[in-house]
Amino acid sequence: MSWVGQFVYSKWKKTKVLLKDSGISNYIPQTLPLTEASLKNMLAQHHMVYIKPVLGMHGRGVMRVDWDPKATEKAYKYQNVYKVLKFDTVSELYQSIRATIKAKSYLVQKGIHLLEFGSRPFDIRVMVQHLDGDNWEATGMIGRVASPGKIITNVHGGGMLKPVETLLNGHMNTMKQNAFIANLKYLGQRVAKLLHKKYTGIRDIGLDIAVDHSLKPWIIEVNTSPDPYIFQKLKDKRVYRRVINLKRKHRGVGKIRGKK
Repeated sequence: MSWVGQFVYSKWKKTKVLLKDSGISNYIPQTLPLTEASLKNMLAQHHMVYIKPVLGMHGRGVMRVDWDPKATEKAYKYQNVYKVLKFDTVSELYQSIRATIKAKSYLVQKGIHLLEFGSRPFDIRVMVQHLDGDNWEATGMIGRVASPGKIITNVHGGGMLKPVETLLNGHMNTMKQNAFIANLKYLGQRVAKLLHKKYTGIRDIGLDIAVDHSLKPWIIEVNTSPDPYIFQKLKDKRVYRRVINLKRKHRGVGKIRGKK
C-alpha cells in the first residue's frame, strides 16, 4: 500500500504530484521509473544517476550509477553501500542491478554532485509541519553528512548531523546563507501545501535537499514520516521542542517542556 492516512509511502506518487507544479518542478531532478531504457537514456544525459526503491526508508536500497564516456572498458559501474561493480555495457549493468533488486519497483534520478564538508558530501533535511487550515511552518533544519565512503547521508546509514550554518560556511557568506535558508523554508511550505491538497492526512513532511556546486537546491525526496529526534542534536533545543510538540499535537499527546 502506497498511502495510509498521514503517510504516503510511494516516492513516485509524491514526485508525480510535485512535478505538476511548474514552480516546484524546477527543483526536482529528472526522475523516472527504472527500466533498462530509462537507465541508459539518463546515463547518456547526466553520466551519474541514483536509483532508489519506490517503497523504502532510511536510504536502504539506494545505489549510485556512473558512466564514464572516456573509458575504453568497464565504463559502467554502480555502488551499493561500499561495494562497487563495473561493466562493459549498460545491458550488463542493468541485469546485475535487476538481479540485486529482483522484482521491486525502483526509480532512476538524475545525480546531483553535492557540496562537501571535510571532503564528505552533505544534504539538508527541512522539517515542515501543519499548524491549522492552510498554514504550515518550517520548524527545523539540519545538515546530514555522509559517512566516509558511503553514498547516502542518512543517520541510519552512519551519517553525521551538523547545523546547516556550519556546513554552508565554506560555500557562502552570512547574508547569502540567510537568503538561502529562507528560500528553503518557503520551498518546504509550498511543497507541504501542494502534497496536502492531494493527501489531506499529511501533517509532517521532511524535505531532503541536495545543494549542487552552483548552490542550487534540489528536492531529492519528500518524507511524510520524518524523524523528529534528529533535531535533538542541535545546540538550540527550542527547535527540537517546537518540532516534537507539533508532532505530539498531531497525535493528540501533551507538550514537552524544557529550558529555553
